[in-house]
Amino acid sequence: MSEASKVIRDNSEVIMHFDLKLSDGSAADSTRVNKKPAKLVMGDGSLTPNFEACLLGLTAGEKKSFELAPEDAFGLPNPDNIHHMDRSRFSADMALEEGMIMAFSQPDGSEVPGIIRSIAGDSVTVDFNHPLAGQTVIFDVEIIDVINA
Repeated sequence: MSEASKVIRDNSEVIMHFDLKLSDGSAADSTRVNKKPAKLVMGDGSLTPNFEACLLGLTAGEKKSFELAPEDAFGLPNPDNIHHMDRSRFSADMALEEGMIMAFSQPDGSEVPGIIRSIAGDSVTVDFNHPLAGQTVIFDVEIIDVINA
């Protein structure tokens, strides 16, 4: 196999380890925790186009670190994604706490995660922005293998 066949291109199958960190160094996500690398096909929607752009041209065995601004990573927080809900919409025996993440059903049956930001009397503020929205992230990758059809 030539080295050229191990270069990440559109539609390449990629096996890699990655660490996602915030600019203060705290870990947001990592495949190393479970010692199980991620496997994806470029363009399959597993990664955003900006994350995929970081990988293009890398080769098997390569390690690289990228810093992505919020607008290139998970976006900026959108005030329209913050909702005030009546406490009655939650089950009475549910202990709601600030910072907890819970799933909310959409009209189409899908679920979307929301973070409880505050509870004031009968009003519960829920944030549906991505938990990393507004954060600069560091994307460390180690390419284990690249398979090109």
